[in-house]
Amino acid sequence: MFSRVARPTASLVRSLSTSSQNNAKVAVLGASGGIGQPLSLLLKNSPLVSELSLFDIAHTPGVAADLSHIETRAHVKGYIGADQLGDALKGCEVVVIPAGVPRKPGMTRDDLFNTNATIVATLVDGCARHCPQAMICIISNPVNSTIPITSEVMKKHGVYNPNKIFGVTTLDIVRANTFVAELKGLDPARVNVPVVGGHAGITIIPLISQCTPKVEFPADQLSALTGRIQEAGTEVVKAKAGAGSATLSMAYAGARFTFSLLDAMNGKEGVVECSFVRSEETECKYFSTPLLLGKNGIEKNLGLGKLSAFEEKLVADAMTELKGSIKKGEDFVANMK
Repeated sequence: MFSRVARPTASLVRSLSTSSQNNAKVAVLGASGGIGQPLSLLLKNSPLVSELSLFDIAHTPGVAADLSHIETRAHVKGYIGADQLGDALKGCEVVVIPAGVPRKPGMTRDDLFNTNATIVATLVDGCARHCPQAMICIISNPVNSTIPITSEVMKKHGVYNPNKIFGVTTLDIVRANTFVAELKGLDPARVNVPVVGGHAGITIIPLISQCTPKVEFPADQLSALTGRIQEAGTEVVKAKAGAGSATLSMAYAGARFTFSLLDAMNGKEGVVECSFVRSEETECKYFSTPLLLGKNGIEKNLGLGKLSAFEEKLVADAMTELKGSIKKGEDFVANMK
């Protein structure tokens, strides 16, 4: 049996160097942006990808031409503008969506809502029409609202499958692993902290008690560490001083999740990643927990496991905000013309 909090089996390094091959066609929607370009580069480097379809409203032919010169097997093609969205999506098995505007200093993820909600709804509408069976991985913030938007749009088209819609929260896990490793002098590649809940502020809930290897912190340090993980995105936004938000680390995290999904689709067993998905694990309709991935997406929701008293309070405190964000996404689609 695999461990429910086992380190995801498809690490980024191994996915770039493995000799196993797949014939997956992957689309990146928003491929010219700050996340889209490095994400596309990482995907181009992977033998798991045979076709890379890049879409954006500007610059995509240039990004595609640039990447196409790299000596790896993935065939790259760029598509530009709404008229070419359908062609970009035809035959895709996995669609990764980082499209949208980045967060600037002083902005919350909710400040991004109106712009990014419309972008995500439009792109997912294209997925429903042109690749309804594809796995859809949403990076565009606020994920706590864009995943309900994705589900509701797919429902409108009669092609909704909750096992194939993922909110990519992997960056929270990557950060938690890094910060814990720094504090304990460990190799971050060997640390695994499940992060549950949502993907904004207090809804980001690192389960330090379930970390492998086992680690312990005094109460004040645990509280500070949890706060840093929850506000790590703001840390980057401030450090970039108006020049953007987390792009390189998000691209890494998005690639890691995509590689895990492709490995599982390719028949690899025991692939576990956390993701914000339709869930029955709590009173929230959507919630991130460790998931066992398989050929058809979510094979099994592994749930919350045993929580510490500190973590139980974090979960309880997150509920109101999480429910509000979910409803905001659902209402947006209900009111769309």
